[in-house]
Amino acid sequence: MKNQSLDNSIVCLHTLGWSVRRLAGEFKISRERVDRILRDNRDTRQKESDNKPMGEKTASKLDNYKEYIGEILDKYKDDPPTIVRVLELVREKGYDGGRTILSDYLATVRVRKTPDPITCVETSPGKRGSHDWSEYYIYFSETGQKEKVIFFSFILNYSRRQYIEIVEDQKQLTLFKCLINTFIYFDGVPRQVKGDNQKACVDRWEYGRPVFNKTFLELATHYRFTPLTITPGKPRENLKIERPFYFLEKNFLNARSFFNRDDLKKQLLDWLLMINDQRIHRTTGKAPIELYREEFASLLPLPKTHFDTTLTGHRIVNNEACVEWDRYFYAVPPQYMYETCLVRESNNEIFIYSPTHEMIKNYPVAEKGRKDKYIGRRPQASVKTPVNPPIKDVIQRLEAMGSVMTQYIEEVKKHRPVSFRHHLRKVLSLKVNYHSDDIIMAVRRGLKHKVYRASEIENFLEVNAQKKNELNLFGNNNRRG
Repeated sequence: MKNQSLDNSIVCLHTLGWSVRRLAGEFKISRERVDRILRDNRDTRQKESDNKPMGEKTASKLDNYKEYIGEILDKYKDDPPTIVRVLELVREKGYDGGRTILSDYLATVRVRKTPDPITCVETSPGKRGSHDWSEYYIYFSETGQKEKVIFFSFILNYSRRQYIEIVEDQKQLTLFKCLINTFIYFDGVPRQVKGDNQKACVDRWEYGRPVFNKTFLELATHYRFTPLTITPGKPRENLKIERPFYFLEKNFLNARSFFNRDDLKKQLLDWLLMINDQRIHRTTGKAPIELYREEFASLLPLPKTHFDTTLTGHRIVNNEACVEWDRYFYAVPPQYMYETCLVRESNNEIFIYSPTHEMIKNYPVAEKGRKDKYIGRRPQASVKTPVNPPIKDVIQRLEAMGSVMTQYIEEVKKHRPVSFRHHLRKVLSLKVNYHSDDIIMAVRRGLKHKVYRASEIENFLEVNAQKKNELNLFGNNNRRG
């Protein structure tokens, strides 16, 4: 008699990799019977396949909802719904199938949005330049470690001539100094300068337009260029500057070694002049220095004086006779305590002025990462940390108090192997306040009750013994410690 349950179990386990021998052993039947069950199953499946008309498809749980899915996709073309959202909507209509077949179906019917083509707008000579930052972790053989290095890059969009500088941070003052160094390097200024929407340049966006920072506009006015910025969420607008960072990474930073930052800066300058300027650019087909000769006459001339990047601020001298500037403290004469002084930072120097505008101190700007936050203050004499006496001396003085103490020392070492030094020193220090006889009495009690903590000995003495400096109101105390 045919056992359908047995046949199904054997077929399922066989598809999972069970051998005929293992199946026969598991179900206590012959291998011939297992072979017959598997053969009958193959024959049945083959007949069903032969009898199935060509082109006939298996019904899917999703068939009744495909029209509704099409309506959803047509209705929300501009903001296409996710797979999860479509699944929620069709389940509201009664769909009880899985997510996988829905995902496969959506992949075949969704209209894929074609991305916008990348277009590099070519500008006329001297019209535009672009700038940006990039960070890399570089190994220096001097320290044997990798350090974060920030690069500033500016490129003339027509000639592709590039200026790159290593900086310590991405603050507004650093950006201003880099732009000034760029204009000096090119001996001219492009009519438009485009950035990457950074806070140093743009305060916010209103009605689809950038509101540029006031100080950045003063810089732009001084050098007579028009500030531009990329639209948020569209980094491709600055492709001319992004790609040269790739060339910097693959050509300059690749397969080179650097001793320290100074060595990195020197090699970078040589690379800019000897490699980057002289290479044949893939798009223009010419060397950047060659096109720069054509572009140079179209650049705006430099002003007679450069933009003043001096930072100033008023600070109150604190009770340590110091003024705080950029999280460091610069010392001033004590007579100016609690006075308001003008502080000026220029060319990596700090200038401090009195309330009557006389310069009283100047210092180099504190280097980044400096541990000592005080500049110009005399170092204070170090306070010597008391040194614990050698433990052998402590043990020797305790043993002089008698055999009970010698026994106690051995028990403390045994039961407090890590902290026995602390406990023995503490017991010895009790002689400052208590007589030796009382200490021996407390130690004898500790041995009896197996108490090996110095704090327990001290607690017992506080309750049961009289301190040396306390008056004995009930008789003379002739004990000696």
